Amino acid sequence: MLQSNDSHRSRTARRSIRAVAAAASLIALGLAVHPVAAQVKAGSPAGPAIAPAVSGAQSAAAMPDAASATRYKVKAGDQLDVFVWGEERMQRQVLVQPDGTFAFPLAGTIRADGRNVTDIADEIRGRIALNYTAAPPDVTVTVRETDGTRFYVLGKVRTPGSYTSRSVPNILQALSMAGGTAEFADTGSAVILRQTRNGQVVERIQLSKLLKGARSLNSGALGTPLPTLQSGDVLLIP
Repeated sequence: MLQSNDSHRSRTARRSIRAVAAAASLIALGLAVHPVAAQVKAGSPAGPAIAPAVSGAQSAAAMPDAASATRYKVKAGDQLDVFVWGEERMQRQVLVQPDGTFAFPLAGTIRADGRNVTDIADEIRGRIALNYTAAPPDVTVTVRETDGTRFYVLGKVRTPGSYTSRSVPNILQALSMAGGTAEFADTGSAVILRQTRNGQVVERIQLSKLLKGARSLNSGALGTPLPTLQSGDVLLIP
């Protein structure tokens, strides 16, 4: 009986040794076939994939150049905030008058029409500098409120009247807002009427040439930019 038990334990031990050897062989085979998996298992747990970092130069190249955008030009009817640093009594909200100017303490009358806020701030700072023995304070000018560019399209157009644009429209954009030309329009005699400080001026425009498209225009960059309309301008197409 003891001999039978010893024989049974011996067979069981041999089977266990063979099973362990087989498992070791399988593990060794798996490590050889998948070394990367083995490295991940041996190291710290793998996290989510991380996209490569974008350098500052690459990021800047992907973003549009804000400095290249055309800066807004102040016009009559705009409300401006003028802030003189360190001088609370000289903080003002000013309205650009119909003649394109506004008054400011110690600076007198400032011409604002057609200029950007940086130029206006520089002129105010230069004028008030006479009242300071040391360096004058910095001046900041911002546009508080604007009604956009209001212009008029009259004559032989489908919908004559006044229009407002948030940007500065060119003559083709203005014409499209008025529905285009009407029948018998003399596009060759179209003009822009503009009020300036020196009186009214007339600007002839080559609208007929533009409306012919490729029949009169060559491909590529325009040699002369399209005329634009300012606030108060009248586009007249007889």
